[in-house]
Order: sequence, then structure tokens, then C-alpha cells
Amino acid sequence: MTNLPPLILSRDRLHHGLTPNELAKRVKARALFRVRHGVYIEGPAWRELEPWEQYRVRIQAAAETFEKPTVFARHSAASVLKIPTIGLNHPVQALTFKNDGGRSRAGVRRHFAARAGLRVVQIEGLLVTDRIRTVLDLAAFSPFTEAIAPLDHVLRPDPAMRIPALDKAGLEAGIGSLYSAAAGRRIRTALDFADPASGSAGESWSRALIHVAGFEVPTLQKRFTDSGGLVGYADFFWKRSKVVGEFDGLGKYLKPEFLRGRTTAEAVIAEKERENRIRALGFHVVRWDWTDLNAGRLEGKLAAAGVARRRTRSAVLDAQNHS
Repeated sequence: MTNLPPLILSRDRLHHGLTPNELAKRVKARALFRVRHGVYIEGPAWRELEPWEQYRVRIQAAAETFEKPTVFARHSAASVLKIPTIGLNHPVQALTFKNDGGRSRAGVRRHFAARAGLRVVQIEGLLVTDRIRTVLDLAAFSPFTEAIAPLDHVLRPDPAMRIPALDKAGLEAGIGSLYSAAAGRRIRTALDFADPASGSAGESWSRALIHVAGFEVPTLQKRFTDSGGLVGYADFFWKRSKVVGEFDGLGKYLKPEFLRGRTTAEAVIAEKERENRIRALGFHVVRWDWTDLNAGRLEGKLAAAGVARRRTRSAVLDAQNHS
């Protein structure tokens, strides 16, 4: 678990000088947190973790309790492969090779997979489905709005992981005969929509929600200039509506790669100046963050800003008949 706190296993409690009663007392006092039966972590360390880091710890904890080799899949494989997914509170997910419909036990959900054609990789001591199978599974078995972020991500190079981009042809070839006709259609629908120009998981989720809500297709990463030169790149741009959309993830103001040596306050001021320059060009700027996506407020914000909806097919035909 890269940069994650170590686990404390009850089977190794003597190494830590702990009895079962002492473990229980420490959990009650919140000095320890029980991740799952027989697996603990220091309480303060657990509480400092982000939700997606806590999920990664749950995967590792499950792996520590399994006696047989286990292949993790779907959201769990994505977590290990550092592929972003949408949503919280996903169960730990693994494969079973018994075609009994899958099962859930002890906080782990099992999904049937045939061994034929299955590609497995080992990451940080864990067995997981490879990148192609992982994102295809997510596209096949997740809602459309949640399937886009993983696909967008793997279509871009990942410099941090030193991994090249996948392409749509390679992903589509991976469908093969592994999925039902319905699942194959879901995958191809998501794959057709996927776009590596989305700069983050939040932008990908936003774009999928924008599409489902029926708004016109925005231009991504639109370049703006004024008399002073380059203003910057906007996440979303609707030319006909004269609206610029910006997704505000926390990374923009906290992560070193985005700050580029600036303080958070300096980054906020620079962003405000950029927005003012865009407004001066005659465009309305609407901003949203993760809470707007979770609460379903994005559609209302875009409608209030005047973003046009896609024309229905009947409206197009009507326009042609009257031209």
C-alpha cells in the first residue's frame, strides 16, 4: 500500500504485545479502527485518510484475510491500478471462477469470470484484472454517468504511473465474447462517448451528467486569449450560449502540480483574475464542484446560466420542413 498506514493483524497481536481484550479496548477508545474481522489500523491514521484511501485499505485488509489467491476486480482493481472511479462506499470486489451467480460474504462481493482470456497483473502484491478488463467491466456494469471517468482516464497517458494511453480500438477489441450483447452495447455506448480531453474524473463525471441532462455538447479545454495574450483553457465552452463552465476540484488549489510553486491563496486570486478576463470577452462563467455533482445541482446551474439543450430530432425535421 504505497504511502498508506500499515495494518495490524490480530493473528500477529503478540508481536505488538496486545491481547484480544486490549485490542477491543483500543478500538472502543478509537486508538485503533477495525477495518474488518482480524484487521486493524491506527485510529488517527485512518481518520486522516481520504475516502478513496480508506477503500484501498479495505482491499488490502481483505487480501490479508484470504487463504487462497484472489483476483480483485471492478472498483477494487481500479483502486489498485490508480484508475479513478465515481462514487463512495463500493464493496470490495473480487472474482470467482465458480459459475454460481457470484456471492457476497464478509464484505466482499464476488463476480463470476471465466478463466479463458482473463489477464491478471500483480500490483503492490495484489492480483487484479488488467487495465483493459477493469475499465470494460466498469463500463459494462456501472451506470453510464459513472463509466466515463475510468475510460477517459486510460485514454490519456499517465505520467505519474509512467503508463501510455490506451486507444479506443484496443479497448473495443477487448470486448470480444466476454460480455453479453446488452453489456457489449453498454460498453460501446460509453466508449463512443469517452474523450481523453477531459482533464479529471470530476470533469468526466460532469460531462456525462451534462449529456444525460440533454444539454448541447460543449467544447472541451477551449483556449481563450485577449489583448494581454493567453487567458487560459476552460473546462467546458458552449459557443452558441456564450457560456464557459468550470469544474472546481480541490486539486486545483491544493496539489503541487497545479499550484506550480504558488500558495493556495495565490492560486485562488489567479483563478479569479482569469475568470474576470473571460467575462470581459463577453462570456458568462458558471462554476461547480463535487457537491453540485453529488446533489444533482449541475443541471439547474447550467439551465440558469442559459446553456442550450440539444435540439430533438423532431425539432430538426420541423425546421427542415419550414426552411
